[in-house]
Amino acid sequence: MSDRIELRNMVFDGRHGWHEVEQRTAQPFEVDLELLLDLAPAGQDDELDRTIDYGRVFDLVREVVESRTYRLLEALAGAIASDVLNAFPLATEVIVRVRKPTVALGGRLDWAGVEIRRTRPDPERRPG
Repeated sequence: MSDRIELRNMVFDGRHGWHEVEQRTAQPFEVDLELLLDLAPAGQDDELDRTIDYGRVFDLVREVVESRTYRLLEALAGAIASDVLNAFPLATEVIVRVRKPTVALGGRLDWAGVEIRRTRPDPERRPG
């Protein structure tokens, strides 16, 4: 599927990190999200209910970043991906990038981050 909705460089304050101080003090997290789905029905009908509402996606990502705490960026990205796939059944796949610009590693660094890709399980595919 080559159709996608993209939300780039969303910025939220969250409490995520390995160290206790990172979990007590909010810091910025940058999130990119790509939703893969068939956009032809929305393009033909020009109706919001035939696609995914960007505002609802933004609000969901903000809720995950700002109201929960994770020690690892991998866990934060995984939670975002899981919640997005659960909330938006039209999406067949989601790509999530999470960046932490204020990471302290003892030298110059723009950011540390992860990228994950999660696909909705195919209900027709059975194990074994």
